[in-house]
Amino acid sequence: MALPSIIYRLSIQLSDIDRGIYRTIQTTVARHPSETEERLVARLLAYALFYEEDLVFTRGICTGDEPDIWSKGPDGRVRLWVEVGLPEPERLIKASRHALRVALLAFGNGLPNWERQYLAQLSDVPTIAIATVDQGFIRRLTELLERSISWEITITEDALYLQAAGQSLETQVQVIFKSKCFE
Repeated sequence: MALPSIIYRLSIQLSDIDRGIYRTIQTTVARHPSETEERLVARLLAYALFYEEDLVFTRGICTGDEPDIWSKGPDGRVRLWVEVGLPEPERLIKASRHALRVALLAFGNGLPNWERQYLAQLSDVPTIAIATVDQGFIRRLTELLERSISWEITITEDALYLQAAGQSLETQVQVIFKSKCFE
């Protein structure tokens, strides 16, 4: 018998000062039985970092043809395709043909090798942004993870400040590269 997904209720008080976004976001997100808590936390961070109107979590890990997060326009075209982890560059290049913009929150133990191996291939994609945050920050957030998540996030000048469960955490958002369409 297959294990069921675990549902999390998410409330984010988001202040992205650099982009002028000030929102309270309420949503739910499912963690597939094969997904680690670290990957879930990375998806939640990507949601905040790349937030825009109509951004939603997809079936992601359950299907190979959808990203982790996306926003679509009224015509059904994908405006923003957001991946989390260390995907093959071909996946991101293919996504750039179908979406107006592609974003990646790169994380994982193999990040240094992934960067050496694949960044050069992705630097020619004109509609991509790649960012990363400290692995230790993601691990600390995993320790605070509850089924009902309430975060206060402030993003400014490549710094992310997060309050959760009575604790204040901060990390640098390292932008590996960002195309002009994200400005």
